[in-house]
Amino acid sequence: MELLNLLIQNLGVNAEQAKGGAGLIFQQARDTLGDGDFGKIAAEIPGISDLLNAAPKSSGLGGAIASMTSGFGGGLEKLGGLAGLAGGFSKLGLESDMIGKFIPIVLTYVQSKGGETIKNLLAGALK
Repeated sequence: MELLNLLIQNLGVNAEQAKGGAGLIFQQARDTLGDGDFGKIAAEIPGISDLLNAAPKSSGLGGAIASMTSGFGGGLEKLGGLAGLAGGFSKLGLESDMIGKFIPIVLTYVQSKGGETIKNLLAGALK
């Protein structure tokens, strides 16, 4: 898969880490956007279901944090998603700073497949 090759070549991760990390990013987008908007992204990305299935299963901590912070407003609900991403990356043997390295590559790839609108939809879900 083209995306996995980009991640492996640019970041020096292995295939499992590339697949799982990309899957975590798309999973975060799906959780944030819901099925409707995420479906627009998924329609443009070949093999996205394989990526989602490769994402490490979360401990539920991210969702619990999101639930606790959602009432505070001001974007604190995103904290749960970020905690979930960091936990998932840790399960892949990757430091949390790798999230910031994965995202631009994934966004560039998504733009090459679905255009600027689809890229912006994904980017908005990851802010």
